[in-house]
Amino acid sequence: MFADILTTAEQLRSVIGYPSHRVLAKHVAALDAHCRAFVARSPFVLIASANGAGSMDVSPRGDPPGFVQVLDDKTLAIPERPGNRKADTFSNLIQNQRVGLLFLIPGKQETLRVSGTAAIVRDQWLRDRLAVHDKTPELALAVTVEEVFFHCAKCVIRSQLWSAGNWPDLAGLPTLAQAMVDAGRLAETPEQMQALIDEDIRQRLY
Repeated sequence: MFADILTTAEQLRSVIGYPSHRVLAKHVAALDAHCRAFVARSPFVLIASANGAGSMDVSPRGDPPGFVQVLDDKTLAIPERPGNRKADTFSNLIQNQRVGLLFLIPGKQETLRVSGTAAIVRDQWLRDRLAVHDKTPELALAVTVEEVFFHCAKCVIRSQLWSAGNWPDLAGLPTLAQAMVDAGRLAETPEQMQALIDEDIRQRLY
């Protein structure tokens, strides 16, 4: 399909150039005060992981602001709330401990990027610390930070992500229930599937 493909670093740099020393200098190896403040305000993080064969996954996590806790300048703790039990992130981590995190704060144009390694932990003291509504998570991710930096606002400005007046019309988009029924050729109707989804949210949010 494509005839003009870049395959070397030299080809890439001939097109986009090189970052300035100011851009490179913002990369740090530990969570400073600015990073800690951002994590404390963030209610949403994306976790990128890969299995041993390199197959990638990006999984969202959300909770009240500050749900990801800074344990020290090199360690973050992320609670695992009830989900669909596919456990894509955890399954990947069994094979490959590398992770990437992207933190967002609604209304904030910049994002925070973290890379490092992660372990699946069950220490009671940590799980107790991550409890919400008296519900203690069964698992947590302990992320060891190797690199962290703030990402500039351009992507958020271009997408108008936080500008509600410019959000796209949702009419015509399928519901999760409809997508599941169609993809899996399920016996349930979309209405029955939606009822199951709604009940799961009511009973297993935490």
